[in-house]
Amino acid sequence: MPAVNGKLAAASLALALIAASASTATAQKKYDTGATDTEIKIGNIMPYSGPASAYGIIGRTEAAYFKKINEEGGINGRKINFVSYDDAYSPPKTVEQARKLVESDEVLLVFNSLGTPPNSAIQKYMNSKKVPQLFVATGATKWNDPQNFPWTMGWQPNYQSETQIYAKYILKAMPNAKIGVLYQNDDYGKDYLKGLKDGLGAKAASMIVLEESYETSEPTIDNHIVKLKATGADVFINITTPKFAAQAIKKISEIGWKPTHFLNNVSASVGSVIKPAGFENSQDIISAAYLKDVSDPQWKDDPGMKAFLDFMTKYFPEGDKLDGGTIVGYGVAQTLVEVLKKCGDNLTRENVMKQAASLKDFRTEVLLPGIKINTGPNDFAPISSLQLMKFKGDKWDLFGEVISADAGG
Repeated sequence: MPAVNGKLAAASLALALIAASASTATAQKKYDTGATDTEIKIGNIMPYSGPASAYGIIGRTEAAYFKKINEEGGINGRKINFVSYDDAYSPPKTVEQARKLVESDEVLLVFNSLGTPPNSAIQKYMNSKKVPQLFVATGATKWNDPQNFPWTMGWQPNYQSETQIYAKYILKAMPNAKIGVLYQNDDYGKDYLKGLKDGLGAKAASMIVLEESYETSEPTIDNHIVKLKATGADVFINITTPKFAAQAIKKISEIGWKPTHFLNNVSASVGSVIKPAGFENSQDIISAAYLKDVSDPQWKDDPGMKAFLDFMTKYFPEGDKLDGGTIVGYGVAQTLVEVLKKCGDNLTRENVMKQAASLKDFRTEVLLPGIKINTGPNDFAPISSLQLMKFKGDKWDLFGEVISADAGG
């Protein structure tokens, strides 16, 4: 009998070891609301309707990208459950949807919600709940404030950096310019305007001949364009969202005004702005980019662009490849996937923010060469470089060097 007892002892020892290792493995896994062994629940808020609905394509691209990730086995074996709601770019509606995502849907984090006024409306709530408001789809400078808002982080280059780069170019190439500015009357528009004034420095007061604002509730901005032309401005700074950007480009052509036209990056999409406004009306417009442009033939053999186009064909065939929103959605979704991979089995909200604030020289496949994503505990601005570009024919042509925000401002 001793042999049998020996076998039993060995078997029970093996079982004990298995149980111990299983409990150790379980102990190593850490979850907050919204994460389990099989799922990561991610919330999102987009303007699928309303005045900024052109941006809705970003959310649709993200949904398609997460579908791709899930088909490939998910992230560390967990599938992404992407819950995306419409707020029509209306801050009170954003508040309602954020509460629903956090309190009813119980998401792990809210990702890439769009717009400066909508995100401003939920920033205090998200931080009081200690739920990541991660990679918001707005370039307002205030998202880089880890001291006061440790649960909010941007992704794209900030607006002030962009207009500081335009100001630097104007001071060098057109030192006697008379500048007319059209801006959206909210935090987004004012942030861009501040960057321009900071960039122009002491010359801002003499160079800017008119600052004209508009409301998103206005059906058309034609009267503002006419007013700006009447000032005799020879430089036009166009701080508008896609619908109004296309209107401005058309109206400028219609009334025969020929200023040097700077268009903010958030409306530089060939598909949703330039094409509707007319290629012939958009020649020589200057903007800035941080992502590759599908319409630029220099990327036709680029592996990153090929991967993006293959993704679009397979997972989002109805999406407009020329719409800059699809590249944005793809790039930011890849960044989130990187963060979640780095979280491993520690899917707490605190660790999500820790990993998001520990990105070193990360590159998605669609960033321009020379541009990298870097963050730190005191740096919540992942992308801080841009390159100037000019619209020629039916595409944007990059020119000059990649300029970092530090150098630009």
